[in-house]
Amino acid sequence: MLAKLFRKGSGQQTEFMVQLDAQQLAETLVAFANSDGGTLIFGMDPQGQLETTFQPEEIEYTLEEALRRCQPVVQTNWQVWESDTAPIYGVEVPRSNALHSLENGQVLVRSGPENKPLGGDAIRHLAATKSSGDFESEIVPGATWDDLDQTVIAEFRQKWEARHQRRWPGGDADLLQAFGALTPDSETTIAGLLLFGREPQFFLPQASLLFVRSQGTTLRGPNGLPGYEQRVEIRGPLAHLLEEAWQVIFKEIHTRAVVRNLRREEVPEYPPFAIREALVNAVAHRDYRLRGRRIEVRMFADRLEVSSPGGLPGYITLDNIVDEHFSRNPRLVDVLFQWGYIEALGLGIDRMIEDMINSGHPQPIFQAKTYNFSVTLPKGEPARAAIVANNWDGQEGLNRRQIMALNYMQQNQRITSREFHQLCPEVTAETLRLDMIALVEKGLVLKIGNKKGTYYVLK
Repeated sequence: MLAKLFRKGSGQQTEFMVQLDAQQLAETLVAFANSDGGTLIFGMDPQGQLETTFQPEEIEYTLEEALRRCQPVVQTNWQVWESDTAPIYGVEVPRSNALHSLENGQVLVRSGPENKPLGGDAIRHLAATKSSGDFESEIVPGATWDDLDQTVIAEFRQKWEARHQRRWPGGDADLLQAFGALTPDSETTIAGLLLFGREPQFFLPQASLLFVRSQGTTLRGPNGLPGYEQRVEIRGPLAHLLEEAWQVIFKEIHTRAVVRNLRREEVPEYPPFAIREALVNAVAHRDYRLRGRRIEVRMFADRLEVSSPGGLPGYITLDNIVDEHFSRNPRLVDVLFQWGYIEALGLGIDRMIEDMINSGHPQPIFQAKTYNFSVTLPKGEPARAAIVANNWDGQEGLNRRQIMALNYMQQNQRITSREFHQLCPEVTAETLRLDMIALVEKGLVLKIGNKKGTYYVLK
């Protein structure tokens, strides 16, 4: 466990505290509780080096002082790891359903390796999400062990053991309790039914998925009649629902022939990762409290839409959706991560944008309403873009970011510094500026305008 935390380093759910500081500890406790929870390790740096040996009494005194600065008090659990030199102490902070702040009223959330303060609107949005309660941990009236699918449980157990390269130490009931599918009294929760139920939709009809395909650009045909030619309702536990939805969508995706280095390749009309990410996000992050609404995937002649009930969770907005992370359903997200459907926290949206641009499509369109969030994947010209990208790949000295920028200009005629940063959010503005200067010097791109009005076009 400790070695795994070192591999991750300081991040969304991990922090290392070399020196005891009550104020810094309070800020981290509040940020973890308001986000996805996390683990804080005392005395060691992120590289696993023991910098300071603390006595448990020292940590306990600092922790008590920090907790007095949290409003309300944050729940913490002690952790102890044995090492060759001395025991390593830490605290685990579970995600909280309450909104926590410091004594001065400041609200913080975890943003990567940092504790980030929130403003007024973001605080109200986060408070509204938390006030809904922990819906996925609620008990399902009438549901019993017999309503869970033993085959699905066995499949998940195999995935977990393969990921961790060891056997699960207990039985199936222990496994489900550990992931919130069963209560300590072996009662079935909503998360358990959604993840492992034989027929989850019998208890939660809103948990199905609807796929509709239309030959045109709307769902209406002539004379107001339905314009779709295929309609499929998909049911079952979430992992199987994802698999079946993917199979249905992939059968409907057309491919185009592209020649790369004298070899013919088949290019799908939408990048598979972008579809998969939109689909997994819809299933993992939808608001399952909303009845009468289900996830919908609509395929039109010019676009693919994935619509999920429920607005953006927590403090997430359209402006920070690429950089920030907050799970409405942390238990569902955890199990789907263990299953292999979610790669890592907060890494999917930026790659979705990158894959769309690299495949010759416009950027995905994100729309957030009070009770709905949707992702639209517009259709571009992947065959043409693949050929052009192949030509650029042959240019000596071009890096991945520069090829992404050239692809973007191919489809959108021009690119601004802000748009370039949206394509590569993990890179500094100075690095991107140097990338673009190099493209200008190579004679591939022209710089138009100056200062804030600057943009670039293909030469």
